[in-house]
Amino acid sequence: MEGFDPRTSFGHEVSMRYDAEDTRGDEERTVAFLAGLADGRDALEFAVGTGRIALPLARSGVRVDGVELSPDMVARMREKPGGDLVEVTMGDMSRVTTGRVYGLVYLVYNTIGNLLTQDDQVRCFENAARHLDEGGVFVVECRVPTAPARPRHQYVDAEHVGVGHVGLDVCRYDPVTQILDENHVRISTEGITFGPIRLRLAHPPEFDLMARIAGLRLRERWGNWNREPYTATSWRHISVYEHTT
Repeated sequence: MEGFDPRTSFGHEVSMRYDAEDTRGDEERTVAFLAGLADGRDALEFAVGTGRIALPLARSGVRVDGVELSPDMVARMREKPGGDLVEVTMGDMSRVTTGRVYGLVYLVYNTIGNLLTQDDQVRCFENAARHLDEGGVFVVECRVPTAPARPRHQYVDAEHVGVGHVGLDVCRYDPVTQILDENHVRISTEGITFGPIRLRLAHPPEFDLMARIAGLRLRERWGNWNREPYTATSWRHISVYEHTT
């Protein structure tokens, strides 16, 4: 995507509207799933962002640390009740370390796709493995890619159609690099706004191989946070990895 800089893609403007635009409504189920896996042990969230999951998970009784690249997203979290209780290490989730180990490391909402090379995604798995204590698990939530099946690997979807505004999802996929260039375009009587993002798409079997490289193995995979079976019709996967030994 011409002009896209991943280091600034989650800046101040994005942080201020992130919760309103990206809260999906399944936070309660997500937190219940993760709290059950933590089982009283500490947790680490890669790309903790504005605390959409970390804060309610902390309120459930789990001690939560975070790793985050964007200071603006962390600043937004700090403004929320309890936002100062999550200890955040600033840096790249594929490389930075907190110096601690956890019973649970998790990475949700397609965020592993923000790492734009296979090498970086493998390093993310390796970094998660370094942070796991004995018996700990790494949880990845991600959409099952559909862009590769779109005609000519490009498309425009109507995300929202209202009286006063429309939201369009404008995408182009490169099957060689597995990169999806995506821009959420909002057209309203107040003007036009853009929400660009780049993602490297991968299917579950590729993640499983990354896990093996990192010394992890798949323990279980679900179609949603309610533990419904993962099937050929699932639009996302919740994958739980553990150490091989």
